[in-house]
Amino acid sequence: MIGQIRGILRDKSPNDILLEVGGITYEVQVPMSTLYQLPEVGRELVLHTHFVVREDAQLLYGFYHQQDKAMFRSLIKVNGVGPKLALAILSAMTADEFARTVRENDVSAMVRMPGIGKKTAERLVIEMRDRLTEWDGSVSANSAAAAKPGSNDITRDAETALIALGYKPQQAARAIAAVMKDEASIANSEELIRMALKGMI
Repeated sequence: MIGQIRGILRDKSPNDILLEVGGITYEVQVPMSTLYQLPEVGRELVLHTHFVVREDAQLLYGFYHQQDKAMFRSLIKVNGVGPKLALAILSAMTADEFARTVRENDVSAMVRMPGIGKKTAERLVIEMRDRLTEWDGSVSANSAAAAKPGSNDITRDAETALIALGYKPQQAARAIAAVMKDEASIANSEELIRMALKGMI
C-alpha cells in the first residue's frame, strides 16, 4: 500500500497530475479540492495517497489533506460509490461541507452533483451518517489554498475543468457566467472553478 508520496510536480490538470519521484513519474488522480492547493509546476509536493489495484489498471489517488483521504475511503465503502464518484463529490464539496450535508440530510444538494441520483444520494446520507458521528472538521480542505497567477483565459480553463468533472457544457457556461457577473475580479481559474461549483450545489 502506498500511503504517502513526495516528489516534484511536473504537470497538473483536472483531475490528474504528474509527480516525479526518484526518476519515475507517477500519474495521480486528485479531486478539485486538492488541485486548488497544489504548488507551481516544478515545486516539491507531498500527497496522502490511496492505491487501488484492479484487473485492468493500477490507480493512485492523491489528497492534500489526510482528512480528504479519510473521507474518500469512507465514500468508496458505500454501495454503488466507486473512486470516480468519490472524487467527484470531493471536487464539488470539501470534506467538511460533505459531512455537514450528511448531518443535515440534504439530499437535494447531493443530487445536484453529476453522477448522483436520488437513490444514491439517499444511500449516502444513510450509510455515511454513522461513519461521520466523530468527524473532526477542524481542518478546512481549502484553508491552505494558494493563489497563483491567472492565465489569459481563466473562463475557458474553468469551463473545461467543469466539463471534465461531468457537467454539461451549458451547465458549466451558465455557472461560470453567474460567478463572473457577481464578482469584480477572479484571481485564477482555480478560484473561478471553486465558486462555480459552489453555485451549482
